[in-house]
Amino acid sequence: MRANERTALVGEKCLLVPYLKRHVDHYNKWMQSPELLEMTASEPLTLTEEYEMQESWHLDEEKCTFIILAREPGQVVTAENILEQKMVGDVNLFFNDHDDPHSAEIEIMIAEPDYRRKGMGLEAIRMMINYARQSLGTNKITAKISTENKGSIQLFLTQLGFVQISYSQIFEEVTLEKVLSGKVNTSNTVGETPGQDMLQSHFETLELDLKDLDL
Repeated sequence: MRANERTALVGEKCLLVPYLKRHVDHYNKWMQSPELLEMTASEPLTLTEEYEMQESWHLDEEKCTFIILAREPGQVVTAENILEQKMVGDVNLFFNDHDDPHSAEIEIMIAEPDYRRKGMGLEAIRMMINYARQSLGTNKITAKISTENKGSIQLFLTQLGFVQISYSQIFEEVTLEKVLSGKVNTSNTVGETPGQDMLQSHFETLELDLKDLDL
């Protein structure tokens, strides 16, 4: 999606930046891992295919992708140094519901084991949902999660306020949903209506310089 091609989001623990060619080699190495392939229900790609995928997703208006970078405690982050930080995962939105263009499915992957269970995934999801609500006009988010991934299911239910709307015995997955409502305020948080406080996320938005983007 070109809407976020120059956008970076700066949170307390993580940074979200567009998926660029500079990230492809590292991403492709991640996706040779049987664990990550199973986690994301993906097939391994060659490096050439991964470059083609990156370019395709950049131009596809139904896919919004951010690479998750780690932010070290107390680190000063600027538009000039943000792309130099360590890659740890990605977070995506898929606008596949053509009957409801304001609905999106969210997926997240923390690929680096050392950065799991540190609250980074939770912050990245909140940042992505806030960005989608404010900048993309999204008013409903769904998540499809394997029934074996009980930790992720509990995270979405108990810490993000999603509700389960369906279960697929064939695919062994549940579908969770969160309807976004309330007024978006200037502190980069979604609304002030009951239940929306679970999505609160304070972050800064940076505009990246075109010369730093290998689009």
